[in-house]
Amino acid sequence: MKKIIFAIACLLAMTQAGAVGLINKAEVINVRLGYGIGGTAPIGLPPSIRSLNKFKLQFNPSLGIDATYGIKGPLGIMFGIQLENKGMEMDARVKDYHMEIVHGGQQLAGQFTGDVTTKVTEWMITIPIQASYRYKKVRFKLGPYISYVGSRNFSGWAHNGYLRVGNPTGPKVFLGDSVEERGEYDFTGHMRRLQAGIDAGIDWKWSSRFGGFLDLAWGLTPVHKSDFKTIEQTLYPIYGKIGVTYRLK
Repeated sequence: MKKIIFAIACLLAMTQAGAVGLINKAEVINVRLGYGIGGTAPIGLPPSIRSLNKFKLQFNPSLGIDATYGIKGPLGIMFGIQLENKGMEMDARVKDYHMEIVHGGQQLAGQFTGDVTTKVTEWMITIPIQASYRYKKVRFKLGPYISYVGSRNFSGWAHNGYLRVGNPTGPKVFLGDSVEERGEYDFTGHMRRLQAGIDAGIDWKWSSRFGGFLDLAWGLTPVHKSDFKTIEQTLYPIYGKIGVTYRLK
């Protein structure tokens, strides 16, 4: 909670400390409030993931402020800073999926067949830098972003199936649905603090002050560090965002 309060303070400070000259030169300054929907997923569905059983919406708000500077005609460049969460909770059916779990006080590794529930939380500060193109009341934007993850979690459980310990022909350990019967895992400590990707979107004006936006942020860096090999697939944060803007200038 302290990290979140500090991040909000940073967002508010952007409008004050040392920003007078930049504000005067900006063509547009917007405050934006949004909600993100997406997931932390591999690129392409691997054969070991058979189906998606359940997907629950999470508390994924975003609060930001950005300034757009004109370059020539409708072209511009946008700089911003945002506080956001990229979180998900999903349950998938898998077969021969490599896992490391804790079950009955023991740490086990092998190939799991059954259901896997995963919960991800990533509270972060994101700085996007985007080229923009204005057409009447609409502004298109595209560019890179970099994020620092302050609070994070990647955990879950394997259930309703069995684990082949060691290799695909190893002894079976059956996992049930109750807390006592399932196998827990927590890979939070292997998550990256710094992330980068591409953000594309569109802003449109409803009135002289209010508007809306749609964004898609596609992560180019995995959520886990490069030496993390427990999960076979490389996972990337891919999130869409919808929200409203308020024009300060």
